[in-house]
Amino acid sequence: MVSDQTTEGFIAALRRLVARLGHPEILMCDNARYFIGGKRELDRLRRRLFNSQAFTRSIPQADAHEGIHFKFLPPRSPNFRGLWEAAVKSMKFHLKRTLGTSIVTPDEFSTLLSQIEACLNSRPLTPVSNDPTDLDILTPGHFLIHRPMTAVLEPSLKDLKESSLSRWQRVQCYLQIIWRKWSTSYLSDLQNRTKWIVEKKNLAVDTMVLLKDENQPPLRWPLGRIVEIHHGNDGNVRVVKVRTQDGLYTRAVSKICVLPIQDNESLLTNSQDDQ
Repeated sequence: MVSDQTTEGFIAALRRLVARLGHPEILMCDNARYFIGGKRELDRLRRRLFNSQAFTRSIPQADAHEGIHFKFLPPRSPNFRGLWEAAVKSMKFHLKRTLGTSIVTPDEFSTLLSQIEACLNSRPLTPVSNDPTDLDILTPGHFLIHRPMTAVLEPSLKDLKESSLSRWQRVQCYLQIIWRKWSTSYLSDLQNRTKWIVEKKNLAVDTMVLLKDENQPPLRWPLGRIVEIHHGNDGNVRVVKVRTQDGLYTRAVSKICVLPIQDNESLLTNSQDDQ
């Protein structure tokens, strides 16, 4: 969260990012004036510091050339870098529609944004291994903090009247609403991308899948491995049995999502060849 769209506001946000996650080598952004101004200010500061003899004697030579490399998108081309732009767009879409005209304090809004950040970075990308008994997955959080994102336990607030909630409970209610909307739309997009755009081979045993469940709390993704498949009259898999950490579940293929990874593609290919 930034207080204003200025060069100073951007540099302050960048300093908070570096303090939390470390120094980035590459920063990709659009051509907003505060990004361009921030780059110029940082370059000017580096030149002034590196020209100081006292400064260069006090740091290792390797660190003296360390800096952030800015990669700017072409002007008026938001479709470039579409993946991370889409992630920001999806968050803003549900954030605006959930908060609406509600008034929150800067502290409340900063907390909400940090929790939304954790939700986005908790999404599963790929299984960690090919072991059929392993349900661990790789997430964006692993690249940031080397482990999955976690959250403080909170009770479900969806059935309570908003007027009965305290201010901080209302913030958590906003988070739970955004989580339900975003995770549902994310799974729907994932399902479209992996199954319906082009014809795909049948599901196979041991494939890692996500189970669609609208009642999961934030940062919880029900994962499992297919242990049994059932074909329909047309020869396509219509129902699967999935092993999760909580037991076995039978689900229609419309209620699961295959993680879009190479390992799953190879499983599907090998299964089809065996048939």
